[in-house]
Amino acid sequence: MKQKVALALGSGGARGLAHIGVIEELEKHGFEITSVSGCSMGALIAGFYAMGKLNVYTDWVSTLKKRDIYGLMDVTLSQKGLLKGERVFNKMKELIPDVLIEEMNIPFSAVATNAISRKEVVFTSGSFYAAARASIAIPAIITPYTAGDKIFVDGGLLNPVPVNHVKRTDGDILVAVNLYDDKHNTAEYDDENRKILSGEKKAGENGWLHLNGTIEYLQQKIQELIPKSDKQSQGYLTLLQLTSSMMLTRISNLILELSHPDIVINIPGDSAKTFEFHKASKLIKTGREVANHQIRDFLLQKKITGEF
Repeated sequence: MKQKVALALGSGGARGLAHIGVIEELEKHGFEITSVSGCSMGALIAGFYAMGKLNVYTDWVSTLKKRDIYGLMDVTLSQKGLLKGERVFNKMKELIPDVLIEEMNIPFSAVATNAISRKEVVFTSGSFYAAARASIAIPAIITPYTAGDKIFVDGGLLNPVPVNHVKRTDGDILVAVNLYDDKHNTAEYDDENRKILSGEKKAGENGWLHLNGTIEYLQQKIQELIPKSDKQSQGYLTLLQLTSSMMLTRISNLILELSHPDIVINIPGDSAKTFEFHKASKLIKTGREVANHQIRDFLLQKKITGEF
């Protein structure tokens, strides 16, 4: 019998494309994924897998170039965010029609944050795209998702690796994919942030803007919203990115320490910025390589102990 896997996919923008490679590698090694949970980008990938359409999404996203990313961005001057997110979701709906979560092939859950109650919300029924849109609303970047009197933002704020919301079954193992591994950050990354925060370099001048990727158009729009008279505003976005990244890294590590997954697959936090979806092929490959290493370590340990 195949080893059953309960799989939790973390948040992290375009780095979430590495989840695809992880899933491919798990199946390659003969594991059977019997349930999935996800947060933000992890919710999107988990949902497509649970409905049996991940290959359709993979084929599409692997073709995206920088100019295609531009075309999918519906910039808004709303105080609630810089992107509406409607254009890209409409495109995905054309490729993969919406389904009810309760009708998916395997149990699926998506985690979002209720901005009013300040509590996490777990979607296990209803429209998949509604759940994914709620989970993926990055504060100040993608406008919140509203439903009645509820306002939802990115689930990663409270639970970036939702291991506690994946359905467990007898004999399964828990596999978690963390997109905030801080062990591989580059010297270039740190030096760029230091220059921006110290005022040596403006945030829009080819600086490292993790929240905005390398897309100059979006960077320009963001810069237009920052008061030029404020000397400290140059590094505002970089400071926002650094602090939020540190917070999510710490929360992710604490969650993983407390939950003790059988396999933890750590994707380097500097492998891609939030909107670098044009790096799909590279990120999927990264997911495969990191997963292959961790899976082999796990199988070796089990062989040594005689469990497998």
